[in-house]
Amino acid sequence: LDFGCGSGILALAALKLGAARAVGVDNDPQALLATRDNAERNAIAARLDVHAPDDPPTDATYPVVVANILATPLAARAETLAGRVAPGGRIALSGILAGQEDALIERYGAWFDALAVERLDDWIRIDGVRAAG
Repeated sequence: LDFGCGSGILALAALKLGAARAVGVDNDPQALLATRDNAERNAIAARLDVHAPDDPPTDATYPVVVANILATPLAARAETLAGRVAPGGRIALSGILAGQEDALIERYGAWFDALAVERLDDWIRIDGVRAAG
């Protein structure tokens, strides 16, 4: 699941690297069009589903969930995003500015084991594994 898919690059990369299917979600209709267009250009459109957040796919869970959006929406959607990660699955959160990571680690810690923080300049990525039970 690529939440906040933008141009769809993360979902497309997953498909090109061997994922059988991917789902992209974004609140910007232009982003959804760009994602579909990029999937068609890369001959993988049949394996990619694209949705608006208020028209999500079923309550499916995924082995990998990525969300490259800002810290405030990441915090607001924590329960939703965590609920989409299958037990033992992985999450990667980005679009986070340095200094915002502690609140998100606390927020997501209820669902994920061993959350790790990586920093590149002023940007942060948080990733972890969904607790099994």
